[in-house]
Amino acid sequence: MNRPLSHYLEQMPLVAILRGITPAESLDVVACLLDAGIRIVEVPLNSPDPFDSIKLIAEKFGTQMLVGAGTVLNAEQVKDVAAAKGRLIVSPNTNAAIIKSAVALEMSCVPGAATPSEVFTALDAGANGVKAFPAEMLTPQIIKSWRAVVPKNLDILPVGGISTDNMRDYWLAGASGFGIGGALYQSGKSIEAISTSAKEFVEAMNTLKSVSES
Repeated sequence: MNRPLSHYLEQMPLVAILRGITPAESLDVVACLLDAGIRIVEVPLNSPDPFDSIKLIAEKFGTQMLVGAGTVLNAEQVKDVAAAKGRLIVSPNTNAAIIKSAVALEMSCVPGAATPSEVFTALDAGANGVKAFPAEMLTPQIIKSWRAVVPKNLDILPVGGISTDNMRDYWLAGASGFGIGGALYQSGKSIEAISTSAKEFVEAMNTLKSVSES
């Protein structure tokens, strides 16, 4: 079943960004992420043989996770991701052609946005959510300001420099979840270390969810 982005964010509002992952290690890495509780995975297209990794991950875990690509830079790449059975398109910028291509293929799409104008451009094109990027320059106060004007059901996912130390401020400001890159996965990092990092992020996220639900 082709479930929407919101379905997976409700389960665990974390996106694992596996920049630099290879096809050979992809299944072992994603298995440990799934075991930790993560349900959304993106393979940036500037990784080695990214479409091979996406296809392997989607075929193995696609019924349990939302699997797709990051650093998608044009509409042709959207088609390539779909051919590899990916169902998620994440880009660093707001490109209406990419968004519309993803929507036409019934894929979830999360473009990068750094201003309210880009957020509304993404919405008009049909995006499912926006990646607040780079989060290093988008403070929690800025996310709170966005929340005052954007639709309440819009998923806003800060990405860039996110750690277990700064998640709380963003969450309380209105973030819907987070994209986690180097703090979770880096090329050469052991499976044991990746698993430990994933469990730490999941635990921190569960704590934040319990605070907001109480």
